[in-house]
Amino acid sequence: MHLRSFAVPPFVMSVVAAVALAACSGRSPAPSPAGPAQVHRVAIAYDISGRGDGGFNDLAYNGAKQAADSLHVELKEVTAKLDDTDDDRAERLRLLARSGYDAIIAVGFTYAMPLQTVAAEFPATTFAIVDDGTVDAPNVQDILFAEHEGSFLVGVAAGLRTTTGRVGFIGAVQIPLLQKFEAGFTAGVHAANPAATVQVTYLSQPPDYSGFGDPPHGKEAALGMYDNGVDIIFAAAGGSGSGVHEAAAQTGHWSIGVDADEYLLAPEGVRDHILTSMLKNANVGTAAFVGDAAGFAFKPGIRTFGLANGGVGYATSGGFIDDLVPRIDAYAAKIVAGTIVVPETP
Repeated sequence: MHLRSFAVPPFVMSVVAAVALAACSGRSPAPSPAGPAQVHRVAIAYDISGRGDGGFNDLAYNGAKQAADSLHVELKEVTAKLDDTDDDRAERLRLLARSGYDAIIAVGFTYAMPLQTVAAEFPATTFAIVDDGTVDAPNVQDILFAEHEGSFLVGVAAGLRTTTGRVGFIGAVQIPLLQKFEAGFTAGVHAANPAATVQVTYLSQPPDYSGFGDPPHGKEAALGMYDNGVDIIFAAAGGSGSGVHEAAAQTGHWSIGVDADEYLLAPEGVRDHILTSMLKNANVGTAAFVGDAAGFAFKPGIRTFGLANGGVGYATSGGFIDDLVPRIDAYAAKIVAGTIVVPETP
């Protein structure tokens, strides 16, 4: 696996080391008034696709599992149902809290309203929500990512690699979260290749979220773009992205993955058309939360993971952009230094 990042945050190791040191010395850190007295059991509640999606949910699990194993605490997983309502999600979180899980991670913005309610009912339980910044409570941490920064870097790759001067962006649903990907990607393309154009389409409009899990629709949209002269497409489309990758392989063009290193996940024959992937390291965020909660370092509010702290990056698996890495990394260094400010809206 080949990944590019600029800082590997020591969140998990530092917290685990502190907890281990306190245990050896017979002393305990002072508990946070916002969190539980001590974390014994951790739970993670996935959104619809659940673990096994090969992407964001798996990464969120990996980080929580790594931290839970290091701390020798139990980790429970639960997955939403396709027809879940806010009441269903709230009851799922309540059941976990009542069952004694004292650090609970909700994956996905659909948990925002349910968590706002349930967090108030269980003030001694520490919660985190991944991919939402609207839950405001003294026992909730909102884990966000600078998706626009990572998307800028794969946009640079696309701008430098395109031969037609036309690239595309396919988003699952036209919501602010995915528009961050669009904005960063477009900015990166234009930074590297001012003459290039970016075609944009979304597979569905809210409240229709089917765009996250419709590979045939993703493939159809991608084929239309390739027919229109696009030679590279960035798919920020959840499960629908597999259809975009299939279209790239079928037409002999390039696609760009999202969240995980999709070159490592795609079938043979498809992977050779995945130019790179924008990495959204959910594992970094969930590991940090579990470590902080267990180490009495929990802080409520928004916590953002970007290029500077290892939250986002890009993949080089397959070697297709090896020659571009120095130029991409130069842009990344400017983002970390603040010389380049990446837009978050189109």
